Parts: sequence; C-alpha cells; structure tokens
Amino acid sequence: MSLVLARIDQRLIHGIVVTQWAGAVQAKRLMVVDDEISQDDVQKAAMRMSKPAGTGMSIIDAKTAITNFQAGKYDGHNVFLIVKEPKTLLQLLAGGVKIPKVNIGIMFDGLDKTTVKRMVSVDKEEIQDLKAIQKQGVPVTFRYVPSDSDEPLEKYIK
Repeated sequence: MSLVLARIDQRLIHGIVVTQWAGAVQAKRLMVVDDEISQDDVQKAAMRMSKPAGTGMSIIDAKTAITNFQAGKYDGHNVFLIVKEPKTLLQLLAGGVKIPKVNIGIMFDGLDKTTVKRMVSVDKEEIQDLKAIQKQGVPVTFRYVPSDSDEPLEKYIK
C-alpha cells in the first residue's frame, strides 16, 4: 500500500494514536514529519518508546519524507503519517507524495486562533491550508478517535 492516512495532531505520537489509530488503519509504520521535531533527539526518543511492537517508526523532516516516498522506500508498508500543521501536508503534496485522506485530530488553541470544534482551533493560515489540501482532491475530515464518525471540513470551516 504506502500512505494510508495523514493525521494532523499537535501531540504527534500519544496514547490514542498508538492504541487506537495505529490498529484501525493497520499501520506497519508510524511516520512523524516535522522539521523541528526531527532534529530533537529527546523528543524522538520519547516518541519511540511508545511505538507498538512490530511497527516501524520514522521521525523525519519534510524533505526526507518526500525523497523517501519518491524512492519507493515505503512501498509495501501501511504508513500512518502524523503532522502538527496542515502546511506540512501541503509541502508533501507539492513534493509528489500521494495523500489519500487527511484526518484532523487535535490543533491547540493559541494567539489569533478560533476554536471551530472541541480540541480544534485554527488561524487564518491553517484554514487556507486545509482548504488548499482539499482543493487538491484530498478529503479532509474531523475525527478524534476511530470510533467517531468522519465529519467533513465544511461542517466547521466554511
């Protein structure tokens, strides 16, 4: 297969991702793509400790992810991609990475952000980025845990 789902979740690797999402999408590899986190050995070590047995994990920057996908490094894997921000997904799409679907999990509140749904706050740039992803033919939905129903982007962001 390759990439089975991309999730925007500012907590990256955490309990729900490991215990619920990884199994729901039958992930053989959890992939965190983040230019800052990929350079932080302490955070990478902490995330690797939570990796389920028998599952690979990559914590890499966007450029490396694009290179690896283009080279077919993950062909035959079920990759579950986790990013902090929608702009990372736009970078990957621009680099030719095929993203079948985007799931919005948790986006923290902050300066100039508007809460659009429980546990999801966005600023103007993030709204534009989410719409741009969807304009490229990639479905964007809200879904906190696998047992929840998908809710379309348009339900909360016009």
